Amino acid sequence: MLNFFKKENKFQLFAPISGKVCPISEAADPVFAEKIVGDGVFINAEDTQIVAPCAGEISFIADTKHAFAMTLDNGVEVLVHIGLETVALKGEGFTQLVPQGTRVKAGTPIIAIDRDFILRRGVSLSSPVLITNPEVTKSLIVETGVMAIAGKTVILEYTL
Repeated sequence: MLNFFKKENKFQLFAPISGKVCPISEAADPVFAEKIVGDGVFINAEDTQIVAPCAGEISFIADTKHAFAMTLDNGVEVLVHIGLETVALKGEGFTQLVPQGTRVKAGTPIIAIDRDFILRRGVSLSSPVLITNPEVTKSLIVETGVMAIAGKTVILEYTL
């Protein structure tokens, strides 16, 4: 009976990059499509700046700058992976804008990319945005099929 009055905590993730939002199950890489790394969406990146999808700490930035992770105050962990197979570029085409360990707000620029350079290398800019510990959530709802604007469009809602 008391659970009836218990309020669920609702949270949102915003698009870290502008572009079309697609179901993660349609990602070309099976590691992402099969949700081995986590649950979320991927965005066909159409911009050159990747921003924080929410407030939290930048807990990890890959040496090759192609991915970063965030730890949120509520314990949720988020991964933004810029493109597929971009690790092969060894950091070329990526510029880190904040140091690892920085606390950021949603919309804070984290990585800048040279989109043309990356595409000329034949590398996909389909960018997974995942909650890597979805088991801590009670529900997870993704927004797909929309053209997202970085830092403004909600792409995922979850409750704890």
